[in-house]
Amino acid sequence: MMLSSEAPCTSPSVRNFWELLKPRVMSLVIFTGFCGLWMAPGHIHPILEFTAILCIATGAGAAGCLNMWYERDVDKRMTRTMARPTASGIIHPDSALAFGVILSVLSVTVMQVAVNTLAAALLALTIGFYVGVYTILLKPNTPHNIVIGGVAGALPPVIGWAAVSPLDWRPWSLFLIIFLWTPAHFWALALNYAAEYEEAGLPMMPNTAGIKKTKKYIIIYAVLNVLSAIIPYVLGMAGWIYLGCAVVFGIGFIYLSVELYKSDDLREGLRVFAYSIMYLFVIFAALIADRKIYG
Repeated sequence: MMLSSEAPCTSPSVRNFWELLKPRVMSLVIFTGFCGLWMAPGHIHPILEFTAILCIATGAGAAGCLNMWYERDVDKRMTRTMARPTASGIIHPDSALAFGVILSVLSVTVMQVAVNTLAAALLALTIGFYVGVYTILLKPNTPHNIVIGGVAGALPPVIGWAAVSPLDWRPWSLFLIIFLWTPAHFWALALNYAAEYEEAGLPMMPNTAGIKKTKKYIIIYAVLNVLSAIIPYVLGMAGWIYLGCAVVFGIGFIYLSVELYKSDDLREGLRVFAYSIMYLFVIFAALIADRKIYG
């Protein structure tokens, strides 16, 4: 691969490289990955448990870094992303590429050596899917990019489970929750940036299908997501604590999505976006609490 001929950037800090890892996204990945690990039958040594979660976090950060490296020219044209280290020129593209590749290889290799081959393979699939399929193939070419690309964001609990136990149908119920959550979560934010996505040449749902139709899709996916969140209870993975949280906070998710549809204020989308993050944290925390209390 040829190195970029762009002029090198001056004095990037540790914080700048940290920002390349998309730490806010990473925190959700860590939490859902830990939930999958926690819910899996069997036992793993605490040191290996920490190692598995660290590998998941590093792999997620590597994917975010490579995403910023590839999209740096597009990021320059959007107010939401123009301050990113690669878009602003703080970090040279070659440095970002090298950093992302090294972290990707390191995370998968350590997972393979310290934990097991299945977890390492799933981690490699997640990184490859996010960068190769979502970032490079889907995002510039189809408004359904976030739907299909949601596979990458939904795999961490499956990886966590695989670090402890062979896979069966149960971790895939956690995968389904995140997979169906992602479109409503992201489109609620994207509503506020439809014009910028259009100018940047990215076919996101709000600027291809229109604002009103996107709001309808948000409601549809919110409903599907809430219904999918009942599956762990049906499968016997969780009890009444989890079910109560999933239903109560799920109703809140649907209610806010409907209110967004009725409102002409696109800032309501930011409220749905923020609530959706809290909702996912709450129901996954409820899974852990339920398991802790009832076993």
